[in-house]
Amino acid sequence: MSQLETPLFDVLLKHRNRHPIQFHIPGHKKGQGMDPAFREFVGDNVLSIDLINIAPLDDLHSPKGAIKHAQDLAAEAFGADHTFFSVQGTSGAIMAMILTVVGPGDKILVPRNVHKSTMSAIVLAGAIPIFIHPEVDEEYGIAHGISVESVEKALKTYPDAKAMLVINPTYFGFATDLKQIVDIVHSHNIPVIVDEAHGVHIKFHDEMPISAMEAGADMAATSVHKLGGSLTGSSVLNVREGLVSVNRAQSILSMLTTTSTSYPLLASLDTARRQLAVHGYDLIDNAIRLAKDARKRINKIPHLKVAGREKLHSSATYDMDPTKLLISVKDLGITGHQAEEWLRHNANIEVELSDLYNILCLITLGDTKKEINLLVNALQRMSLAFESEAAVKETNVNVPEIPALAMSPRDAFYASTEVIPFDEAAGYICAEFIMVYPPGIPIFIPGEIIDQGNIDYIKMNIEAGLPVQGPEDQSLKTIRVIKERKPIY
Repeated sequence: MSQLETPLFDVLLKHRNRHPIQFHIPGHKKGQGMDPAFREFVGDNVLSIDLINIAPLDDLHSPKGAIKHAQDLAAEAFGADHTFFSVQGTSGAIMAMILTVVGPGDKILVPRNVHKSTMSAIVLAGAIPIFIHPEVDEEYGIAHGISVESVEKALKTYPDAKAMLVINPTYFGFATDLKQIVDIVHSHNIPVIVDEAHGVHIKFHDEMPISAMEAGADMAATSVHKLGGSLTGSSVLNVREGLVSVNRAQSILSMLTTTSTSYPLLASLDTARRQLAVHGYDLIDNAIRLAKDARKRINKIPHLKVAGREKLHSSATYDMDPTKLLISVKDLGITGHQAEEWLRHNANIEVELSDLYNILCLITLGDTKKEINLLVNALQRMSLAFESEAAVKETNVNVPEIPALAMSPRDAFYASTEVIPFDEAAGYICAEFIMVYPPGIPIFIPGEIIDQGNIDYIKMNIEAGLPVQGPEDQSLKTIRVIKERKPIY
């Protein structure tokens, strides 16, 4: 195999160039039946390959031709035994991983700062989550990875755990000592599955943290669209044979995947893999250089600072992705949310996320010196705009406590429920998800006991303008709880 090949993209172009007369879906028939304004905007090229799984184009649910060849090339590029394409995003791949390794009543070790797709999969599986507290950064007020020591303690406390999930790297770009964690967990004959949503590029440059497959993990849900150049919603599931069943992984992924798979998404995975494999090092190297320049210049702006390698001091902060710019704005006297709003309205800049103290900016394969200059200049103007409010401020790290689990998330999700005032909910069992998004860290999950401290934490985030998601009542004046059932301690 040659990484220069793009077998799926090539077969789509070959099919398109035959100009076949289509008596199959999609009904827009290469755009001819589509709204003219949208067709003109999107362009006929992409519409001509918006097709379905007819025989010449292979079938994602049972690949034997071009899709199989493309997935084999991806497996070689990522260092996996098998790679499966996902058109359900990394969320779909994460859910497939979890449903592959645990079932009803099985315990799975997970960091508390997991994506909401992890908790959705645990509900579907009927599994029991055993949460591990991530290391908390007192300076930036964020959650990092989990430590090797906490993993060892969890394995000792729950020797019957069936799997371990690790986030590598985190949303903010910090990575745990993944190789050591994999070795420790494997010594218990337990599979390690990795949420690698923010790490598709790390395999392709030696200044990046170790990738999941390089560390010996058993499965990794890897988001190609986030930082690897494919279309939004396209990801891969990398699998290593041994402790997990490849056939089961394929079956589960197929269960979760639409039968009307998007060939533009699949083709973008095929071509993004080629770009990463052939040109990835140089492209990532350029992004790293731009990020280092930006970090150096932003750190000279009064009242702002960008996290760097000085933060690496434990097994939970073992390495970092230098292309993530985590910019603290707290000493400027504003919240990250206020900084995001200011940059949007005054510089036409959109950031990846904001929280109480920071904004996060991503430097990727698509950036140039021009964008870096615009960002730095905007941040300089923002610093001047809020100069009068600036003051050195202590970070009030108020990470929500992990509530006690009174019943399994699945049982709580399907139990009889009632709606009560949010302010009066302390002591009840929660029946819905409540999380701050992004990045989607749960504050409550179904089955957990609502406590006053976490009610106060939610209110603090709402007052700061940060999006709290999950509950049916988006105003959070009410909350759904388990009906007539008090927790048993």
